[in-house]
Amino acid sequence: MTEDIDKLMDVMNAAFDPVYGEAWTRRQVEDSLIFGHTYYCLIAEDGSEPDNDTPAAGFSLSRHGFGEEELLLLAVSPKHRRRGLGKILLDKLSISSNKRGAERLLLEMRKGNPAESLYTTFGFYRIGERPNYYRMHNGELVDAITFACDLKN
Repeated sequence: MTEDIDKLMDVMNAAFDPVYGEAWTRRQVEDSLIFGHTYYCLIAEDGSEPDNDTPAAGFSLSRHGFGEEELLLLAVSPKHRRRGLGKILLDKLSISSNKRGAERLLLEMRKGNPAESLYTTFGFYRIGERPNYYRMHNGELVDAITFACDLKN
C-alpha cells in the first residue's frame, strides 16, 4: 500500500496546479483510506494497472456510501494527458462503483476547471452550484459545481 501511495502522490504533485490548492497531502490521502469505504485506482501510461516497477500515470480516489460514490480526486500526470487515460479511470470507477452497489457517481469541482469537458462527455450533468465555495491561494473565491452521473446496472 505504501508503494501505491507513493505513486499516487507522484501523480498528485505533478497534476495539480498549486495556485488552486486542490492537491491533497499524503496525510489526507492516507487518512481517507483508513476507512473501509474509500477506494483508489492507479493506471500506467498504457491504461493498465502499474506493476511494482512501473510509475502511475493517473489515479482516482472515491468514497462510497448509500447507493452513491463520490469522486474525490481524479488526476492524470500532465505528460500523459490527452491520451484517454481520464476516460479509462472513469470507466474503471463506474464499473467498480456499480459492483459496490452505487447507482450514481457524484463529484464537485471548481468552476472553470478544464476537466469539466471530460466529465460531461462521460455523462455527468450539473446538479448544483455553491457560490464562493473555494478560496484560492491569492484569496480569490471561486464557485463549486456539483455533478452527478447515473450508472447503468
